[in-house]
Amino acid sequence: MKRTYQPIENYGLIGNLHTVALVSKAGSLDYLPFTRFDSPTIFAALLDKDKGGYWSIAPADKGTHHKQLYLPDTGVLLTRFFTDNGMAELTDFMPVKKKEQNCAVVRILKIIKGHMEFEMDCQPRFDYARADHEATKEKDDIFFKSKGSDGYQFRFLSNQEVKLRKGDVHGTWTLKQGESAVFAIEAVPQDESMFKRKDLEHYSEEAFAATVAFWRDWIEQSTYKGRWREIVHRSAITLKMMTSLEHGSTIAAATFSLPETIGGDRNWDYRYTWIRDAAFTMYAFLRLGFTEESKAFLAWLMDRCKDMTTASDLQLMYAVDGETKLDEAELKHLEGYMNSDPVRIGNAAYKQFQLDIYGELIDTIYLYNKHGGPITYEFWKNICLFVDYVIKNWKKKDHGIWEVRHEQKDFLYSKMMCWVALDRAILIARNRSFPAPLAEWQQVRDEIYKEIFENYWSEERQSFVQYKGSNVLDASVLLMTLVRILSPVEPRWKATLRAIEEHLVSDSLVYRYLQKDGAADGFDSEEGTFSLCSFWYIESLAKSGEVEQARLHFEKMLGYANHLGLFSEQIGLKGEQLGNFPQAFTHLALISAAYQLNRDLSGDREHRY
Repeated sequence: MKRTYQPIENYGLIGNLHTVALVSKAGSLDYLPFTRFDSPTIFAALLDKDKGGYWSIAPADKGTHHKQLYLPDTGVLLTRFFTDNGMAELTDFMPVKKKEQNCAVVRILKIIKGHMEFEMDCQPRFDYARADHEATKEKDDIFFKSKGSDGYQFRFLSNQEVKLRKGDVHGTWTLKQGESAVFAIEAVPQDESMFKRKDLEHYSEEAFAATVAFWRDWIEQSTYKGRWREIVHRSAITLKMMTSLEHGSTIAAATFSLPETIGGDRNWDYRYTWIRDAAFTMYAFLRLGFTEESKAFLAWLMDRCKDMTTASDLQLMYAVDGETKLDEAELKHLEGYMNSDPVRIGNAAYKQFQLDIYGELIDTIYLYNKHGGPITYEFWKNICLFVDYVIKNWKKKDHGIWEVRHEQKDFLYSKMMCWVALDRAILIARNRSFPAPLAEWQQVRDEIYKEIFENYWSEERQSFVQYKGSNVLDASVLLMTLVRILSPVEPRWKATLRAIEEHLVSDSLVYRYLQKDGAADGFDSEEGTFSLCSFWYIESLAKSGEVEQARLHFEKMLGYANHLGLFSEQIGLKGEQLGNFPQAFTHLALISAAYQLNRDLSGDREHRY
């Protein structure tokens, strides 16, 4: 059968807190790094429909209708098939285990009504489809082994008869009402195999119950009781799926190299821990009452601090285990999603200089110290190093929040977050009575404030601008009230909000900046609107007292999510999801906007500003 690319929004996410997989509405598992978020893939048809590898379970009837949903309050994905002869349900999940090496995917197919003929194809392609493999049958199991240098392997299990054909597994069956088929893949070798074929049905039942219980027990810890509870909790579960159980770090998105424009070349690997994104993620977790995640992330961060000689050693991103070298490479043998090449792994931006990370980091530590638990004096000394670094370097140019690759500028957002770094450090010191040169810190903080207020304002635009001396509008300015550098009643802020609305906002959709005006990034392809910026805009409206307007935009924005409530980075002209999927930044901004908006709608004016 000739395979075609599914729209990005046609996928659902499953995960085990070590890695993730994407399953399409048609029942095809088209993406799986094995066994860690940033591991090479064994299935990557998402990035090359012919070469990438996939694991498909689908009705033979070409007229099948599909529906996909999550089991409520879980990360268990249900895909339903409807034909003239019957109705079936495919349940996909990844059991949550402490060890990354115990990675498994379980797929349970059950006939709900009537009967249905199914076809199953498991065609793995190791090492991003760069390595050949061999498949051997040992008793009832099939072992797939890479011929690459890593020699990695996994085994395939099923309670149905399957055949090996040219190194892949195939099967065709007709199932009747009440009958089921069970499939699993499991990483090997391991200290002890997770299950044997004769125990597969029993194992799958136990694993399903344990996985459902894990997710429901976790989400029940949420303290969020406001409006939009279902979508807020779905976003929280999505963020949790992209958070490492072993390390405490969180990745920016589940995928790599999904294009920001179809046929374009802005295709990046987001499977790493950005200090900025992770800090904001912990902020979202703290707002919902999930303190353990923030505690684990701070422990991960403290380990990074131990590896530093000076504060300048803090990178803007790391691998989930703290690895510092993330060399970028192109996989030229893969055509890319819908022929959008190049396909990149690694990310050269890890070498960039970005001042804003210190502000986001210290803001998260401030929130944790306030809501999660006290920080130690040893950790405070690291914060002091970061503050001293900001004091010495805040006037420097950098690559900014959007990681402009070809030039450095005096970006407003970076200066704003330098102000946040000093402001939050002062608040922590006062709250905990930690020793600190508060007079010096306050003097520099105020100097930064005046620099922003006086030198980043454009009389022509009647707005704060992207970088000093420009007339470029940038949606990142929307954070000015969110981080409390300006009050929502400040006249210059009100004028800026109106300017953003006029030039960057289209209904509830927001561009990050106009490509023809902004700092050059060396790429010509157009962009969609950034969903992250839409939620910033909504929260800014709420903070500014335009609560009903904010609510209207928020509820309209939810309509751009996919059928499962998932967002990628951008929305295209056809309403399609663009960029890596799902993206943590969008989901954490959704949570933050919902949280603020719910407070304002409930009349909690104390927390508006």
